[in-house]
Amino acid sequence: MPNHTVQQGECLTRIAAQYGFRDYRTIYNDPGNADLRQKRPNPNMLFPGDIIFVPEKARKEVPAATTKVHHFRVPGSQRFLRIVVEDLDGKKLASKPYELEIEGVVVKGVTGADGLIQRSIPVDAENGSLTVCHYTWALSIAHLNPLSDVSDNGVSGIQARLRNMGYDPGPIDGIMGPLTESAITEFQADNPPLKVDGICGAHTRARLVEAYGC
Repeated sequence: MPNHTVQQGECLTRIAAQYGFRDYRTIYNDPGNADLRQKRPNPNMLFPGDIIFVPEKARKEVPAATTKVHHFRVPGSQRFLRIVVEDLDGKKLASKPYELEIEGVVVKGVTGADGLIQRSIPVDAENGSLTVCHYTWALSIAHLNPLSDVSDNGVSGIQARLRNMGYDPGPIDGIMGPLTESAITEFQADNPPLKVDGICGAHTRARLVEAYGC
């Protein structure tokens, strides 16, 4: 099988389904992806340009009598969207009605006691929107980049997390410009005892991951 080059918006579940695998772990845990596992300890967070080795599919045989009718159930791939929603003051929007649109399909529900929304979504979903109370957010599914990539020193991942938490880092372009530095400064001021210097060093990155959840 050919190697797969990750594109923005792809996740391992989607890639696995594309090659006919129901479980992304079949690919992720393959010996051919040892370097990927070391580089990406969170298999749900890839970076555009990552190379994934796609193994050959193993054939499974099940004994069955030829004189009888047999029914085999093959589970499909599953992918879940998990979002915790907060207001501008950082308060969880708990037990609030919401409307979630994913690729044109709308579902409604109520947020959990911790502001959590969890829904099964199509494996190839990329875009959507979420409305809770008077807040509406555009969703770019699986577009969150890791903070550890050397390609842009994790800047695009920093920018995305800051934006998703209500700060304004400017465009998510992987460039550490004045708007991104200002957003980092604001985040540091909201999270003492971080040093307020606009530099996303080790302590600020660790707090950013803790505050965001990944």
